[in-house]
Amino acid sequence: MPVASLCAELMEVILKKLRNVAIIAHVDHGKTTLVDELLKQAGVFRENQAVIERVMDSGDLERERGITILAKNTAVEYEGFKINIVDTPGHADFGGEVERILKMVNGVILLVDASEGPMPQTRFVLQKALELGHRVIVVVNKIDRPDQRIYEVIDEVLELLLELDATDEQLDSPMLFCSARQGICSHSPEVKGTSLKPLFDTIVEHIPAPSADEAAPFQMLISALDYSEYVGRICIGRIERGTVHQNQEITVCDYHGERPVRKAKAVTLYEYQGLAKVPVTEAAAGNIIALSGIGEVTIGDTICDSSKVEPLPFIKISDPTIEMTFSVNDSPFAGREGKYVTTRNIRDRLMKETLKDVSLRVSQVQNSDSFKVAGRGEMHLSILIETMRREGYEFQVGPPRVLYRDIDGVRCEPIERVVVDVPENSVGSVIEKLASRRGDLLEMTPMGTRMRLEFLIPARGLFGYRSEFLTDTRGEGIMNSVFDSYAPLKGDISRRSTGSLVAFETGEAVAYGLYHAQERGALFIGPGTPVYAGMVVGVSPKSEDVTVNVCKRKQLTNMRASGSDDALRLVPPKIMSLEQCLEFLADDELLEVTPKNLRLRKAILDHTMRMRAHKSGK
Repeated sequence: MPVASLCAELMEVILKKLRNVAIIAHVDHGKTTLVDELLKQAGVFRENQAVIERVMDSGDLERERGITILAKNTAVEYEGFKINIVDTPGHADFGGEVERILKMVNGVILLVDASEGPMPQTRFVLQKALELGHRVIVVVNKIDRPDQRIYEVIDEVLELLLELDATDEQLDSPMLFCSARQGICSHSPEVKGTSLKPLFDTIVEHIPAPSADEAAPFQMLISALDYSEYVGRICIGRIERGTVHQNQEITVCDYHGERPVRKAKAVTLYEYQGLAKVPVTEAAAGNIIALSGIGEVTIGDTICDSSKVEPLPFIKISDPTIEMTFSVNDSPFAGREGKYVTTRNIRDRLMKETLKDVSLRVSQVQNSDSFKVAGRGEMHLSILIETMRREGYEFQVGPPRVLYRDIDGVRCEPIERVVVDVPENSVGSVIEKLASRRGDLLEMTPMGTRMRLEFLIPARGLFGYRSEFLTDTRGEGIMNSVFDSYAPLKGDISRRSTGSLVAFETGEAVAYGLYHAQERGALFIGPGTPVYAGMVVGVSPKSEDVTVNVCKRKQLTNMRASGSDDALRLVPPKIMSLEQCLEFLADDELLEVTPKNLRLRKAILDHTMRMRAHKSGK
């Protein structure tokens, strides 16, 4: 038999033994925990190897917050089959990660919590998978929860598939019942599993092998980017056709023709094995690989054999709905704490982020040191702010604003689908607050001693509400939202009902000044904190701002009055997180972000000029 025919047959056998699958779900439904157990039971780790929980969440922010921010690739061997697994984010703000990753796989594992059931992001990611025609394996997770309601969740999943116009084949998807934490799975909720073998078997049987032509010229769509200090930018994607060899001459192009066609070389090739990227000399169609050696490349580009240059269409990523202004820090404390403080530093960092985050948009404001940064939601942008802050950047950001659209001559705004799960005694206050923010109640479902409410509400109506929601539900409420559609403007919504306590002069906060300031509202700072005129140091229960002098010292005399030596009792300050600061921002305020501090401030620092601008209505 000729060598070429033998190689072709061998490649066909390898392709048939390949499975590419993504795990999709709502946030905190157990995707990363399930991947942990799949890796363990596939023999990726030694028996005595110490493995941290949620091993795929490698970023510091991911581990701190307990969420997946970036999609991750891994691969396991099971009974002669190679299974490429992609762990995806569950939070709606990182939906852009999920959308592009779905192009790399041939099927999805839809994970649903046995108590919560399908949530807003479940609908979003499932809809994207169904549109691409992917096979679906439904896994009902956390069946060991005491408040599980497995049979109701099964009905809810089937209803969701019907609502999303699933095909007959997709409606007939296999359904498994799992406890990812215990590493067990079964085909029936009545039978307790002993391992994840049923899931492995279902992946092999139900998810199709990638269909590709190994003999055709090489072609691959870049679906993700990584970066290494040693080899530079690393492209990740699935080979659509052909075979690529190490040091092969290749051509980079894009579907929309926005960038010139350019030559490059595939310097290093990697395949995924467990948690590692393993260098290989060649890779064939159907496999998910990583490739380095190409300098100027971005997500959505196509890498081809130079003999046949054909760009692949890239899935249209949903447009951003929220925008914030990033600008150079111009406060009196500017440049004290940051390593990167100039316009060029900030511009380069934001542009670098757009290369790997396709749902982020950055544009510079003309004749200024400011940039408009648009993303999927407040968390999407807050993660970027926190990442830049930890890297040593110093800058300031404005309050979040929604992005409007003109549709058929009508001004429209983004509408969010919000699902809240609250105790019964909190239902009234939640409905009242969301109704005042132009929210429309769609559905109310009892869940034992709790109630699930579903609303459609303008995205701007959620600004500043999350902290209020936790207060109203005494910390027991769960709120999730996902973009639904654009609709005509709903009318005025008050952003904040409280005012700010604003520092009158620059100096250091002292106990005497803080003692008298705390009578006006809740403070954000304690004694010894450096402040400047125009800095926001607290919140006032009144709707207007109040100027306070937290640097005021007690006048010393040689006379002693009764009680003058009594210790001043200060209320502990309210320490705000980054998300809380962004929620708190009023239209005339900015947030100063440095590696060491977060400072709220007025856009106009001088008290007289601020009052003049307020009176003139600017």
